[in-house]
Amino acid sequence: MAKQLRLGLRRPTAHTRDSFILGASNADAVSAIDAWPRWPGGTLVLVGPEGVGKTHLARAWAAVAKAAILDRAAPDLAAAAGGPALLEDVDQGVDAEALFHLINLAAQDGASLLLTARLTPTAWPAELPDLRSRLNALMVAEIAAPDDEVLGGVLRKFFRERNIRPHDDVYPYLLRRMERSIPGAREIVRRLDETEDGQMRPVSRVLAREILEDGSENLDLFEG
Repeated sequence: MAKQLRLGLRRPTAHTRDSFILGASNADAVSAIDAWPRWPGGTLVLVGPEGVGKTHLARAWAAVAKAAILDRAAPDLAAAAGGPALLEDVDQGVDAEALFHLINLAAQDGASLLLTARLTPTAWPAELPDLRSRLNALMVAEIAAPDDEVLGGVLRKFFRERNIRPHDDVYPYLLRRMERSIPGAREIVRRLDETEDGQMRPVSRVLAREILEDGSENLDLFEG
């Protein structure tokens, strides 16, 4: 079997639009982000399950918009006044009064607010009646679970970050069998890279099968 020596280098992860993998599962959300600054009321909520790229897309927008990135534990209202602002994981808990004021600030000229969450705003707790009405009226853009186009793209990205060139047949093999999530893609690439003898073996379908077998009791070793 041919040997492949991989350099122990890592490319830094960058939250840029160029490195964001676009596909059908996130195209609507990207279009909504690109409509900035014409968001109704100045606020957009980016919603989706864990690991679908919300933070990547939000941080890429923040870099372009020169937005203030707010601390969820203590949002700085002054930093959000009169300009763009980003607040992530809002459904994980944020002061209700602060959120109410942030949404009001976003409606002012020159201001805007991007919120991210796993749940839609109608499911967020809201102790203030006025906040509930604001949340129910917010524009929402959803990112769905990644499709093959996105998963294939992120696999290639994660392999590049680790300076790995897998055999071409590794991609379709993994896409048919791996966990259908971006964290799942990152984990399988990590395991392929860090397998005990990974520095000497090429990343092939044989190695991918061994890694998947190790992580799943139901893997059919004789399939395709």
